[in-house]
Amino acid sequence: MTECPAPQIRRLRLLIADDQPLIRRALAMTLGVEPDIEVVGQAVDGQDAIDQALALQPDVVVMDLQMPRVSGVVATREITARLPAVGIVVLTTFDHDDLVFEAIRAGARAYLLKDAAEDEVLETIRAVQRGESRLSPPVARKVMEEFRRLASALPAAGPSSPTPATARPADPLEEPLTDKEERILQLIAEGLSNKKIGATVFLAEGTVKNYVSRIMEKLHARSRTELAVRAVARKV
Repeated sequence: MTECPAPQIRRLRLLIADDQPLIRRALAMTLGVEPDIEVVGQAVDGQDAIDQALALQPDVVVMDLQMPRVSGVVATREITARLPAVGIVVLTTFDHDDLVFEAIRAGARAYLLKDAAEDEVLETIRAVQRGESRLSPPVARKVMEEFRRLASALPAAGPSSPTPATARPADPLEEPLTDKEERILQLIAEGLSNKKIGATVFLAEGTVKNYVSRIMEKLHARSRTELAVRAVARKV
């Protein structure tokens, strides 16, 4: 009796974009030895990252921000606009506020600093491929500070306070969310993955993913992190 061959597991297709050859090659060697990851390309600048992403259709792009010709922020914006299923993991030495929020607005799903441990980088890449978001602790603190700033800028609720509708007029470009979408947006702001959201609201993980995509379309957000920021601003 012949044995059936073991089913092949599809490996995560990874594109690395960094203008420093030593870092780019080191990342390719380190990440490429993982049995579930295939490094399909190495880009030398932002424009090269865009071109290779369109040609290779990777699952995840590890993106530096400060690169010649086209910056990592611009490349992230272009790739996520044209390939929304591709997850961008920013891996950089910079954690300046403007770069952090520009990258998030551009559509990055994760933001790590280059001093991150190898295990953290690997887990982040896999999490982003699953549709989740990750932030390094210093960056997470900046995002939480922005959450608090946005929340404190809104009037406190009370008997004499204006209603949320009058306190903060809705963006005319945003479509209204259904009750279910509002609930899912709240859970995104709490940092739950699609799987955990599904368990909370009794929906299949794939259905939650569809809801998240629809919420992003309605609120004109490019990433889950930006959705979380918008959730705080909306006082969800």
